[in-house]
Amino acid sequence: VYGAFRMYVKVLLMWDSKIQIDGGGKDVVLASMLEARNLVVLKHGSVISSNAALGVYGQGLLNLSGPGDGIKARQLFLSLFYNIEVGPGSVVQAPLDEDVRSSLDALSICESKTCPSELIAPPDDCHVNSSLSFTIQICRVEDITVGGIVKGSIIHIHRARTVTVTDGGAISASELGCKAGIGRGTFLKYGAGGGAGHGGQGGIGIYNGMTSEGGQRYGSAYLPCELGSGTGSPESGDDSAGGGLIVIGSMKWPLARLLIYGSVSSDGESNRDTIGNSSGSFKGGIGGGSGGTILFFLQGLLVEKNSSLSASGGKGGIHGGGGGGGGRIHFHWSNIATGDEFVQIASINGTVASSGGSGNDDGHFGEDGTITGKECPVGLYGTFCTECPVGTYKNVAGSNSSLCTPCSLNALPNRADFIYVRGGVTQPSCPYKCISAKYKMPNCYTPLEEVIYTFGGPWSFAVFLFFAIILLALILSAVRVKIGESEVTYRATSAIHNDAYASSPFLLSLAEVPGASRAEETQSHVHRMYFMGPNTFREPWHLPYSPPESIIGIVYEDAFNRFIDEINLVAAFEWWEGSVHSILAVLAYPCAWSWKQWRRRKKIHRLQEYVKSEYDHSCLRSCRSRALYKGLKVGSTPDLMVAYIDFFLGGDEKRLDVAATIQKRFPMCLIFGGEGSYMSPYHLHSDTLLSNLLGQYVSTAIWNRLVAGLNTQLRSVKQGSIRSTLGPVVSWIKSHGNPQLERHGVRVELGWFQATASGYYQLGIVVAVNENFYKSHHHHEHAPDFGDRSRYEKKGQLQ
Repeated sequence: VYGAFRMYVKVLLMWDSKIQIDGGGKDVVLASMLEARNLVVLKHGSVISSNAALGVYGQGLLNLSGPGDGIKARQLFLSLFYNIEVGPGSVVQAPLDEDVRSSLDALSICESKTCPSELIAPPDDCHVNSSLSFTIQICRVEDITVGGIVKGSIIHIHRARTVTVTDGGAISASELGCKAGIGRGTFLKYGAGGGAGHGGQGGIGIYNGMTSEGGQRYGSAYLPCELGSGTGSPESGDDSAGGGLIVIGSMKWPLARLLIYGSVSSDGESNRDTIGNSSGSFKGGIGGGSGGTILFFLQGLLVEKNSSLSASGGKGGIHGGGGGGGGRIHFHWSNIATGDEFVQIASINGTVASSGGSGNDDGHFGEDGTITGKECPVGLYGTFCTECPVGTYKNVAGSNSSLCTPCSLNALPNRADFIYVRGGVTQPSCPYKCISAKYKMPNCYTPLEEVIYTFGGPWSFAVFLFFAIILLALILSAVRVKIGESEVTYRATSAIHNDAYASSPFLLSLAEVPGASRAEETQSHVHRMYFMGPNTFREPWHLPYSPPESIIGIVYEDAFNRFIDEINLVAAFEWWEGSVHSILAVLAYPCAWSWKQWRRRKKIHRLQEYVKSEYDHSCLRSCRSRALYKGLKVGSTPDLMVAYIDFFLGGDEKRLDVAATIQKRFPMCLIFGGEGSYMSPYHLHSDTLLSNLLGQYVSTAIWNRLVAGLNTQLRSVKQGSIRSTLGPVVSWIKSHGNPQLERHGVRVELGWFQATASGYYQLGIVVAVNENFYKSHHHHEHAPDFGDRSRYEKKGQLQ
């Protein structure tokens, strides 16, 4: 088509075809316009080209499908499409290839120091206007996807929502800037050329001892809008152009998101030629062109790995050419959220560069250009407005990292660290938290330190504590005397009541008769389960989770494990109980011992009350036991170091189950009380239930003599010398204990039980009963051999 071309269609599909428009060249400027209401699709090497201004409009999709497809013009306007897709290998270009070297010769923008108004505040009508400085304008397009190349001297994308540069795609103004310009590098007739300047000064060219200065810096770092400058030789006509200008978005219409997986570049040209004179000798090389300008008005940016955003200077030519200065990149952010609403506006995983070009041989490098961002609000800093580091605050607007002021350490407790705050800290009083949960805010003291400093400090607290301990000792002494009197009174009263019961038994119910209750407990007893641990503040009593084999048939295992969780919580001491004991142990050890015994006594009473009244006995299979709360009982040794739970049958079990359960009583483990010291020696406590159980097999007198003799031997056993001091005890059991018991089918062996994680273990005996012997003796029959007792010995031997 010669002249202007106008075409209005609904759908334009080009398949291996071309539309070539001759608008009259430079002298006659005729604008052409192509409008498609729905689709414009170019496939299989289709091209639309014009040597004048060309506008392509539409309301749907503009698609350049693949290699060879292109839209080229001297000045190109694409607008009003919903989506533009530039496929891999396709090209959108302005100016044309043959105009690249000359299109900017007459542009006044190369020599102008003022920014064209249409670059910052472009018109909204998006019509073809050849008077504008753009070579490519893409206007009022929702989504732009660049998989091929968009190339032009001055590229402007206006009123778009998202721009995506895919892997292999490029938006480029590289080497399409000014060939001269404000920052033009100098060139000597027989010397090397200096690099052009822009954001950074051009590098000095050096050849045969002669130097050429690089071009000067020009433009603003915070709102750049200039093209890169070039340098060249007037005689040879050889030159190096600077980078062009890429503007995406505007102040009024910022881009929502820019996603870069490929490249966006406005680099200066690198000179690769060698210049010769008429005699055939060589001159110095021409300097590199300076980087151009990349100006973004946007809200969000992604620069993915292996992608690049560049406005770097070109390399100097062979034989001493100076490198071009770096260009300018500026991010003018919009709608930066702060505080709790802050979100990261930029994710930079690729390369962002405005470096100076390298010099050749002795030529100098060009200076780096600038990479800047809009001033950040409070709490944020840097080019990409990220949060100030933890431990700093920023309460003024600006982007310099020095504005993130370190927080004062005077208000920070010794056991605290500053914490992350979304959106950065905006006040000098930086938030912090204690380094561990055991310290309490705001001073990060331990509970004990909180108490100490509440009373004014260590000295004041020491004085207060001294008088408090004296007062507490007096109160405890009075309480002990009172408790002692109460126990005497209780025993005396009990004796009187027993006499009354003996004289008038008809006044009692069956449950109130002691003899009947003890007999019932003896018959229904199944197992005694001992607590692990020494009942101290550091290691309180606790029960293991696995139910013993002898009670598996009478409990629900899941409910039993829940019962273990609950009773272990009840058995644990509070933190303050151990703290009081530690303080008393330092200041007054007798008071510490009294305190420990008192808390132990309170603990066993609490366990008894919990099992008797609070726990619903849901772990027991017996309905009668659950209803009457009679299947479990808690007891302890007099020294409060060993506690246990007795399990009883409810009475509503099947006869076969009852018989099988009763037979599992033995072998029975009995744990020694005490701790192997002079004040608390090891001893075996035989309570009424235990005596009645063994009284079915051996007389009470024989059992009591065994217990008394064993306790006498145990007094010499020391905690620190167990192996050596237990030898006499083992010998005594073999020589005096078992010979008396074996006549009745009973045998005892020394045992080591229930080691805890801390290494604490318990000593005791294992009582084994030969049921066949007992039955034969009961029916006056011949007693069988007791040779199978070895299976009981193995279960409780000292390890």
